[in-house]
Amino acid sequence: MSKLYCNQSSKFLPIFAELEDLRSTCIANCVFNIFLTYTAFMLNIVTIYAIHKTSTVPKTLKTLLLSLACSDVAVGLFSQPLYTFFLINWLRLDNPGCIPKQVGTILGSLFSAASFLGVVAVSVDRFLAVHLHLRYQEFVSRRRVVVVVVSMWVYSAFVSLVTLWGLLSAWDLINIITVAFGFIITLVVYIRIYQTVRRHKNHIQSMQIRDEAQSEEIKNLTALIKYTVGIFHVYLVFLVCYLPLFICMAVIQFYGSSIVLKKLFLFLLTLVFLNSSLNPVIYCWKIKHIRHAIIDILRKMSWISN
Repeated sequence: MSKLYCNQSSKFLPIFAELEDLRSTCIANCVFNIFLTYTAFMLNIVTIYAIHKTSTVPKTLKTLLLSLACSDVAVGLFSQPLYTFFLINWLRLDNPGCIPKQVGTILGSLFSAASFLGVVAVSVDRFLAVHLHLRYQEFVSRRRVVVVVVSMWVYSAFVSLVTLWGLLSAWDLINIITVAFGFIITLVVYIRIYQTVRRHKNHIQSMQIRDEAQSEEIKNLTALIKYTVGIFHVYLVFLVCYLPLFICMAVIQFYGSSIVLKKLFLFLLTLVFLNSSLNPVIYCWKIKHIRHAIIDILRKMSWISN
C-alpha cells in the first residue's frame, strides 16, 4: 500500500532525480517554514487562552473558534515540522521513504480537513446568528455545536486514514466532494448573510429614527454584524491560502507533473501552512474582545518578564 501511495505522491513531491533542480525552492520553503512553525504554534496558543478567557464572545462561536485554533496549533506542532524535515532531507539529496510521506499526508489531511470544516461550520453558525437573530439560542445550543465539532474531527480522521487502505482514488473523490460541497455552502451562506445584514442595517436605521429606547437591540445587532464580518475575513484568507493549492493539484492530476509545477506545489504548501499563522492575527484585528484579551495577556507576560 505504501508503494502505491509513493507512486501517487511522486506526481506532487520531488523524486531523487529532481532534487538538484529543486534545491533553491527547498531552501526558501525551509526558511519560511521554520519561522511559520513557531508563529503558528505560539500565536494560536495565546489565541486559545484568550478565547477561553473572553466571556463576551458567544459560547457557540467560542467553541467553534477553539476547534479552529486547535487545528492551527496542530499544524504548527506536527505538520510543519514534518514538512521542514522533508525539505531538509531533500536539501541533503536524501529522499524520505514512502512511510514518512504517508504519515505526513495523513497528518496534513487531518488538520487541513478539520480547518476547512471548521471554517465552513463557523460560517454557517454566523449565518444562523444573523438570520435567526433573537431565535438563534433556541435552535443553536452549545451541546449541539460540540456534537458538530466532534463529528468534524471524526470525519477528518476518517478521510485522512483512507490512504492507509490503499484507496487513493476514493480519497481523491472524497476530498473533491468535501471541498466542492464546503465551498458551495459557504458561498450560499455569505450571499444570504450579505442580504440579511443589509436588511438589518435598514432596520437599525429605522429604529434609530423611530425610537431611541431600542438602543440595546441596536447594540446587539451591531455586535453580531461585527462578529460576522470578522469571520468573513477568516473565510477570505482561507480561500486565498487553500484554493491555489487545490487548483495546482487538479492541474497536476489532469495534465501531468513537471519541475515548474512541483516548485509551485511546494510554495503553495507553505502558503497553506501560512493560514495557521494568519488566523490569530485576524481574530485579534477583527474581534475586539479577543484583541483586548490578547493585549492583556501580553501585558501580563511583559510585566512578569520585567
